[in-house]
Order: sequence, then C-alpha cells, then structure tokens
Amino acid sequence: MKYDTVILGIDPGTQLMGYALLAVSKGKVTILAMDVLKLTKEKDIYARLEMIHSRIAELIREYKPTCFAIEAPFFGKNVQSMLKLGRAQGVAIAAAMQAKLPVTEYAPKKVKQSITGNGNADKDQVWKMLQTILEITEKPKYYDATDALSVALCHHYQTSGTASGSGAKPGSKTGGKKGGWGAFIAQNPTRIQH
Repeated sequence: MKYDTVILGIDPGTQLMGYALLAVSKGKVTILAMDVLKLTKEKDIYARLEMIHSRIAELIREYKPTCFAIEAPFFGKNVQSMLKLGRAQGVAIAAAMQAKLPVTEYAPKKVKQSITGNGNADKDQVWKMLQTILEITEKPKYYDATDALSVALCHHYQTSGTASGSGAKPGSKTGGKKGGWGAFIAQNPTRIQH
C-alpha cells in the first residue's frame, strides 16, 4: 500500500530504545510497527551505540519512512546518564541523516501535551490516550515502545496542522492549550466511556 507519510518515531535510550512506525494515508493513521531494541545484554557502550545505528538503518530499509522524529533528552541531575542518552540520540539521528530523512526533535513535555493535552501527563495517561486515538487493544511490554509511538503521533499532529487527537487545527477553540479536556470531550462525545 502507498502511504502519504511514514513516520519513524524514536524514544532513545542506552538500555532500551523504543521505536514505532506510523503510516498516514488520506488522514488515516496506521501503526506499522512498535517495539523496543534491548541493549542490556551488551556491556560495552560503543557496541550498544552500534546496535542502535544498525537497528535504525534496518528499520529505514524495511519501512522506508519519509521522516524521523525523536524525543529530546530531558535534563536530569545525573550528568553521566545525560551524556550516555545524548550519545544514543546522536547515533539515532546520524542513522536517519545518513538515509537523508528530515529529522525533528520533540521535548518530552511537547509530546505529552500533543497526545494528552497535559505536558505533565505520566506514561500511563499517555498510553491510555494512544489506545483511544489509535484503537490499540494490546498493551506493549515496555513503555519505551509507546513513548516512541507518542513521538511519531506528535510529529503527525505537528506537521499535519492538527493540535491534538481531537483533529482540531492549532489556534482553534478545540485545539492546543486553549481548548483543554472540556473542548476535547465536547468535540468527541463518542470517545467517552461511561
């Protein structure tokens, strides 16, 4: 099947790297793949970086994405963890750039805001919204995979002019920060379960 857009979303990590591929055709979003790359068996950090690069290159060859979206590392107190995460992110971006894919980076708060309407949502809240928006029935084993899926969906919303899962345009009464949950519920009465 021919898609208008295929988005490769990445949640970078040095122990688990989440990835997801979303296809968009005539506004309809379909999940092509969602999983994690487990890196914990390899003790050498450079070998882990090579595994990240290889897996992303493999995903690009297999699914032929048209764009690449990655979550930016959040600023924590542990400098060593930040450095390791930055390396993992850099290697992932390098693999995408090598394949000539446009790269977009999203802050974690931006991703959560885009999916749930709340930039401080927890992983479970993000997962529940993804379930509703994309009609997913099976829960993945790792949140890293759903984090990657949320990055890909966030990219779709940002590039298609949709502010959130509500289908609203940015700046409209139902989209972005101004509308919030009340506007989402008013716009989507069929999504509410009693």
